[in-house]
Amino acid sequence: MVMDSKFHVAMFPWFAMGHITPYLTLSNKFAERGIRISFFIPIKTQRKFNHLNLHPHLIQFIPLIVPHVDGLPLGAESSSDVHVEKTYLIQQALDLTQDQVQIALEKFKPDIIFFDFAHWIPTVARSLGIKSVFVSTSGAVTNFDNRISLVNRLLIAMKESDALGFRACHETEGPFADFLKNQYNNKPVLLTGPLLTRTSNTILEEKWAKWLGGFEKGSVVYCAFGSECVLQKDQFQELVLGLEQTGLPFLVRLRPPVGADTLEEALPEGFEERVRGKGVVHGGWVQQELILSHPSVGCYVGHCGSGSMWESLVSTCQLVLVPNFGDQFLNTHFMTKGLKVAVDVERREEDGWFTREGVHKAVKLVMDEGSELGEEVRANHLKLSRILLSEGLETFYINNCILKLHDLLTT
Repeated sequence: MVMDSKFHVAMFPWFAMGHITPYLTLSNKFAERGIRISFFIPIKTQRKFNHLNLHPHLIQFIPLIVPHVDGLPLGAESSSDVHVEKTYLIQQALDLTQDQVQIALEKFKPDIIFFDFAHWIPTVARSLGIKSVFVSTSGAVTNFDNRISLVNRLLIAMKESDALGFRACHETEGPFADFLKNQYNNKPVLLTGPLLTRTSNTILEEKWAKWLGGFEKGSVVYCAFGSECVLQKDQFQELVLGLEQTGLPFLVRLRPPVGADTLEEALPEGFEERVRGKGVVHGGWVQQELILSHPSVGCYVGHCGSGSMWESLVSTCQLVLVPNFGDQFLNTHFMTKGLKVAVDVERREEDGWFTREGVHKAVKLVMDEGSELGEEVRANHLKLSRILLSEGLETFYINNCILKLHDLLTT
């Protein structure tokens, strides 16, 4: 499906890597079909995404100067620049970009704007004759729960927009999407599909290919909590000690915990010596999708952010989930109790923290041969991953999205 390039969509995601990335992935898939994109992004953050713009002749970044607000570190402009307790300050700063956004919309005159956390977008867009679509990167199930929890910002955004969009599939979240459609006066609902990136032409970095290649098929545990999660030091140590207790080789990709400048200073005493040769804790960026698809990797321990959730669903790894905040807990409940494709790590009742014993138990539960629960989640996961990777599924969802956008513009 190739569309007229005069069809023009603006994108305004929340200032977080886990929101900007899927919005840009969707932009690339739209651009493949000839759709022009204007993409709002914090000015310094843009440098991190230039290489992911696969169609620069159709996708134009619109840099935003993020105003400083009291309490924000100087120069902070996205949620990755602050600890989770201060993300509300990034939201305040985002709201202060309204004038910049309005001026750009007046200049570029898109037909439609996609947005998520900026609840004022529908009002601005309506005044300019632009249709607005609330597009959640977290899926329909999360927004179903947000409606029940009365999260005001999302409620306003969903109520005032002309249509609703979710990073979801009927195969996984159809009933939740139908429920939301009924709750919001039968507004059009767009499902984008899983929004997977393509790595077929990319090779895993030699360092990791060589290290992983030294272990048996399906024996390595890979652990990562996304680009923004920062654990408390005690939780960081419990996590790595739990992985050590499994006796399995492991690769951990985490940011230094709270109060530590480096990973090395935060590791438990004697840890590096004990795991040398079979355990690595790394703080830099890694090619997660390629690591998850490596034959030696058999288990993925993750936080169940929306991007990592979809990457894990199309992998062949056993899944162990350790949510940290927000929609990660809802995603985890959906994955473990709804789809039954994963297990989560038990937490202490008194403080909600996990322990090394809990990490060890969960990993062994899915990795040990003969584990009844391990076999059940493996079978469910394999069945679902085959559906999500089936030929034509992505094309169906993206093309259907575009058709619904055209319908929106003609009604």
